[in-house]
Parts: sequence; C-alpha cells; structure tokens
Amino acid sequence: MKSKIYIIILLFAFCGVAKSQLTMHKFINVGYVYQNQSFGEVGGKLLFLSNDDVLFRVGASALMGSANNKFAIMPKVNADFLLNFQKNVDFYHAHYFILGAEATNKYVAPKVGFSLFGILDLTGGYGFSLDKDGLNGKELKGLNVNFTINIPLVVIK
Repeated sequence: MKSKIYIIILLFAFCGVAKSQLTMHKFINVGYVYQNQSFGEVGGKLLFLSNDDVLFRVGASALMGSANNKFAIMPKVNADFLLNFQKNVDFYHAHYFILGAEATNKYVAPKVGFSLFGILDLTGGYGFSLDKDGLNGKELKGLNVNFTINIPLVVIK
C-alpha cells in the first residue's frame, strides 16, 4: 500500500513540474530480475519527455520465477528518471543514467543504472522486504539487479 502511495506522489510531483507539452511513447519490456531469486519479467512502460535531457518512465510488469521450488508470479510497478545533460551529442543521447525505484507486493527497491538509447537497461540497487513471509516462504531482500530490453511499439507495427 505504501509503495502505491509513493508512486502516485511521484507522478503528481512530476506532472506539477512539467511546464511544456510532453510526448509519450509506449514500450513492451522483457528482462531478467535478480532479487534474492531469479525472475523473468514481461510488461509495458510509458516514456514521457519534453526534451532529450530528462526522460520519465513508468511501467507495470509481471515477475515470473520459482521460489522454494514453486512457480510464482508477482506484480511489479516501477518509475525511472533517465538523465543525460550532454549538449551537441552526435547520436541523439546514446546513453542515459537511470535513477528510479520498483515495488512489488513483497519488496521495494531503489535503483541506479545505465541505459543505452533508452532501450537496453542495466540497473542495480537494494531491495527492502515488505513481507517477512516472502514469496513461497523465501524473503525477498538484498541485492537487486535488473537487465531489461524495452521494445518501442512503433517498431512492432
């Protein structure tokens, strides 16, 4: 519940600061998440931008994996800022630094990382457990690593 409140506050704060027209792009994302257990990830993201220096992404996905030899699916929401303040870059900001957070019903994890073209992401952080019982009896806390590929829907059409 707390994670949903934080995400809503973050969205309202971002919308309140935005002064110009935002452009939105839709993505499908697939990836790998390690949070004291390995998970596959499938979901969608929305990318908001007014210029190429600071981008904002929100997403929702499903984490699928095995915990204590039982298959489990966990919902996940995330919000990221992609930052690149270089001017006169030849190839339209080839890389971004990522600051963000992700939350499930079992853990919350702030994260930092690197993105190539906003499509290939590698992030890491620390997951804080929300539920001592965990997933199938395994508490999800500690090192958090994400590798994600974001596929723009424009490419699929």
